[in-house]
Amino acid sequence: MSKAEADCTPYTSDNGSVEVEKEKNGSADTSLSQTTIDFTPNQEPATTIDSPVPINEFEDNTNLPKMNLLQLFIFFFVEFGLMAWGGPVAQIARIKERLVVKRRWITVARFNRVYAVYQMLPGPEAAEICMFFGCLVGGRLGGIVAGLGFILPGFLAMLLLSYLYTIVGLDNVYFNASFRALQPVVAAMVLKAVFKIGEHAFVSNKTKKFNHVLFILAILSALQSALRINYFITLGVFGIFYSMWARGWRWAAGVVMLLNYVGYALYVVFKGVPSPTALALGIATVPDMPHLLALGLVAGSLSFGGAYTAIPFVQAEAVVLGGWLAKQTFLDGIALGNIIPAPLVIFATFVGFQGGNVYGGLGHAFAGSVLMTLGMFFPCFLFTIAGHSLLERICRNETLASFFDGITGSVVGIIAITAMDITKASIVQLPKPNVALDSAGLITLAARNTLSAVIFILSFSLLNSVRHQYISILLVVVAAIAGQFLFIDN
Repeated sequence: MSKAEADCTPYTSDNGSVEVEKEKNGSADTSLSQTTIDFTPNQEPATTIDSPVPINEFEDNTNLPKMNLLQLFIFFFVEFGLMAWGGPVAQIARIKERLVVKRRWITVARFNRVYAVYQMLPGPEAAEICMFFGCLVGGRLGGIVAGLGFILPGFLAMLLLSYLYTIVGLDNVYFNASFRALQPVVAAMVLKAVFKIGEHAFVSNKTKKFNHVLFILAILSALQSALRINYFITLGVFGIFYSMWARGWRWAAGVVMLLNYVGYALYVVFKGVPSPTALALGIATVPDMPHLLALGLVAGSLSFGGAYTAIPFVQAEAVVLGGWLAKQTFLDGIALGNIIPAPLVIFATFVGFQGGNVYGGLGHAFAGSVLMTLGMFFPCFLFTIAGHSLLERICRNETLASFFDGITGSVVGIIAITAMDITKASIVQLPKPNVALDSAGLITLAARNTLSAVIFILSFSLLNSVRHQYISILLVVVAAIAGQFLFIDN
């Protein structure tokens, strides 16, 4: 059995026999292991007299519990799925506290190495880490079951909220008032994410130091977004560029970058300046079921650096090119994702629901939400099937690691442009088409835009100054309540 397979199979005893098999024969105890390990704070684990020499801390699985698949699902559903409040930082902190610090399933050093690998890969890290632990306890099926347990509570909550949002609609004055106040809060969260992702995106995987080239790539990717160069071209070119640059092939990297801009210049000469729709690939121009599944797959596969990195790609397809989702509605979906226990990429459920509803009503809406959610989380499940050891070897490959570094650095610039676009949409709202406002109406509209700007500034300031793990939830709740007083005509 390969190391990759061993990393995703039930743990073995000291003599190499599988503990699960012993349990079937009735000879295994239901405790954690044959070897008794007494952990006390700030001390090395003490073993019994007949214990063997401790195993490598990066491979030791002897302290894992025994659970069947149903028990594993219930454990992750209750312990982490229902408690997944506060975004990825709070989710990962809870996983580490409960499974590493308290229950000692693996060592802290091993957890840190696992977390470092998943930070380099696309997808929500909290879901991937839950799958990793499930994989250790119950094999690859255990990893899938643990992931479903973590994701399902948030998915069901977002499905319900999406349904309520659709049947109530923005024509309801009270509903509209709350979401009018929520939109600048969401814009502040997205802008804050740019700085948060940049904290590790500009650190080279090879040197572990701030890398000026990655920072420049972020600036250039923002420029390319402003020039309407397709996101996927930008990520591919910059990933290749940095993988060559890191290997010392500076001349080859320069040629790649030169060809990138020569190609753009030729396009402008022969076809003119690209329209905003050039940023997208046309994945979801029609929100039917295959398009929504494909949109989820692409967004999930490109979510390097966290959930917020999926936002530009979904917005480009659904809002800019497809036109079947209003920008304000898109922001509302992100806001809803911040008030439920779920990974932030759960906004894909909301987008899929809205797309399916546009395509064929509520029946298609539920199907669309399921398909787009499956697409968004598919990379996580794929990584689980591949096995953590294989992922670790891939991420330690110098060329691939540099390629991922280039993509992650580039994503920051794309999110920055998207954040500015979202901020403008959340603050500045113009009169409805074919609606002429008198002077009083224009003053009211200007006052509401000013209030939105104030909410944005206050939210952004609080997000950067308050370190509480639930600050995002508190801001969303407060804004929803405040909207009833600020945006309803007396």
